[in-house]
Formats: sequence, structure tokens, C-alpha cells
Amino acid sequence: MARSPGIVRPFAGLRPAPGRAADIAAPPYDVVTEGEARTLVRAKPWSFLRVSRPEVDFPPGIDPHADDCYAKAAANLKAMQERGLLIRDHAPCYYAYRVSAAGHVQTGIAAAGSLADYATNRIRRHELTRPDKETDRVRQILAVEAHTGPVFAAHPSSPALDAVLARATAGTPAADAHVGAVRHQLWVVSEPAEIAAVTAAFEDMEAIYIADGHHRSAAAARVAAERPECDRFLLVSFPVPEVRILDYNRVVRDLGGLGEAEFLSRLGAAFEIAPSAGPVRPERRAIFGLYLGGRWRRLTLRAPLDPAALPQEQLDVALLTRHILEPILGIGDPRTDPRIDFVGGARGLESLEHKVDGEGFAAAFSLHPTSMEDLIAVADAGAIMPPKSTWFEPKLADGMISLPLE
Repeated sequence: MARSPGIVRPFAGLRPAPGRAADIAAPPYDVVTEGEARTLVRAKPWSFLRVSRPEVDFPPGIDPHADDCYAKAAANLKAMQERGLLIRDHAPCYYAYRVSAAGHVQTGIAAAGSLADYATNRIRRHELTRPDKETDRVRQILAVEAHTGPVFAAHPSSPALDAVLARATAGTPAADAHVGAVRHQLWVVSEPAEIAAVTAAFEDMEAIYIADGHHRSAAAARVAAERPECDRFLLVSFPVPEVRILDYNRVVRDLGGLGEAEFLSRLGAAFEIAPSAGPVRPERRAIFGLYLGGRWRRLTLRAPLDPAALPQEQLDVALLTRHILEPILGIGDPRTDPRIDFVGGARGLESLEHKVDGEGFAAAFSLHPTSMEDLIAVADAGAIMPPKSTWFEPKLADGMISLPLE
């Protein structure tokens, strides 16, 4: 497949005015509930949640997909600019974006990604999307006339790009804010030589990979179908070695009509089962933790992994479905079955115990995290990962940088 030029380009970004990032930066729209968003906005009246979750400005119970909500998002974004809370750069730039949390630091580039390269899979994806969630983002983008939710991407290591980032981040950041325990910093890369170096570094890459934000990128492609001039979308790309994926665990509401003893007996056909004195955090592939009846157990798959299997079939999330969820519990499609729920690793293994002991779930499974190597193998094969395979942490903030449509 021929490579098209311009996988990323600089853009004139919309960002917090000096000293205002702490008032604006907000968690991504899709990781907080409406109630949590309302609480955060009460503490920070100019939180970007008023753009990404505008239902917070209406009484509880409003449909977040009502026309009034999207109109309110546009009005709030305009008000933030009119009040000088957000400013726009006069010329296209790149932006160095650093995220720091609990001793982990990753530094990447905010850029305008090419939707042409997204269409030809040079910007590679690995997840299916839901049309209803895409439509929500399409309506939000068109209403506010901007891409305000960055796509989290990853790129191969590049010494040339690392050198630009090192020079850029040696100075004082243009924006600096904490969102919870995560620090977000932004530097403007505006020197022509540095801009050229960033563009050239990305052009040397065979591909870059969408890590988180498949609905945002799919929505951007739909916007471009309506407005061909809007041929770019907002992404922040980090070097692959710096990206951290946490475990993405499962809880089930019932045992499919089985008693605890029978369930364990059927598990024993495929797994070695060993008691554990505490929570099980699997140290490698094909090992799972099981929390059932107030006790933890370690499950080790008896059969060796097939090295000839497709990359997506070797993931622990796929092994769990193939050996437990489908044949024993009768959960065929984790994307749609209401009997299963998912718990991101950032919440800790104690959250799995709470789901079972305090919220009425029957059992919980802890998994070894999917690796970036796994993700790349699946994406390079043009395949799709099972749902909820990856939990990226720390996440990007909304409001630190936006890409206006014009």
C-alpha cells in the first residue's frame, strides 16, 4: 500500500491562557459519570466538562444527547474564549504534552493527524466502535466546531523526535495543571526548524497506533465525510516504550445457574486451581485470579499456548472468554451481554472484592495486562482486539489543547 504524505501536521491550537490551565483541565468525558462531572464542575466552574459534558449545566435527568446540550457546549466554549480563559495560537504549532503520575512520566507530541492515513490504516486501530457513541462525538465536534477530545496514540521510538521534545520541555510549560493525581504539562513547539523536525520524524515511521480514542477518531472521519476540508483530527502520540497499559478485569453477575462447587469443578478441567492468601495479580499470560465466595484463587491454564494462533486469539481476554465465559458461564459476547462488567486496573484489585462483596456480583477475574507489543501485533495484522482489552493510564486531559475545525 502506498504511503500518503503528512501523517501529522502542526495546527493553530486552542489552549488555556497563562495561569488558567488549573481552572480548565478536566478528565476525559467518558471516564466520569454525570454525577461525578457535576461535582467537579461545582468545584471548578470553568472546568472543560462544561464543554465535554454540557448536561452539567441543566437539571438532572436531561437527555445528554438533546440538541440543547450540544448547543450549550458550543456556547460554553465560546464564552471561555471571550473571557480570555482559552487562547488560540496565531500560526500552526506542535505541542509537547507530558503526563506524570505516581512516578510514571510520558512525553509526547500533540498534532493534527491525517484522516487519509487513518483511512489507509497507516494510523492503525484495533477496536470496534459503537455507532451511537460515534454519533454523539460527531454532534459534539460539529456543534463546538473543534476536536476537543484528543486521541491517545503511540509511535515507534524516534531519537530525532525525542531530541525535539527534550529541547521543548527544558523551558517553562505554557500550561500546567493537575487532574486528580495526574499532572498535565504543555509546551508550544513553534520554531520552524523544530516543526520541520517533528514532521520529518513522523514521516519516517511506517505507522502509528491508536491506543485510546477509537470513537473520537471514527467520529472525526465521519465529520470529514460531511466536511472534506476537515481532514485532520486531534491526537497526542507517545513513544511506545513510555506507554503504560494496566490490567482490565472482569466481574460477572451470576454463575450461569451453577453452584460454587460445580463451577470450580468445571474450571478444573482447563485450569490448575490453587488457593491464595490474598488478591491475585497475574504475573504472566494464561494465569488468572478468581475471587469467589470471599476467597481468592489462582487459575493457571493447563494447555500450552499455540504459537501459531492469531495475535488477538492469544490475548488473556480472549483466553478467558474461550475457556470460561463462553463454555461455562454462557457469556458469548462481552460487548453486549449484561451479565458481565469491566473494571479498570487503576481502581485496584480491592475494587473487584467490593464488586462481589458489596454490589452483588457473583465472581471476579483479574487478568495480566495486555502489552503494547500485543496491541501492535493485532493492529499490524489488521485485526480487532476483544472488547475492553486495554486500560491506558494515565489518561489525557480534556481542555489542555483543542483543534478548531477552521
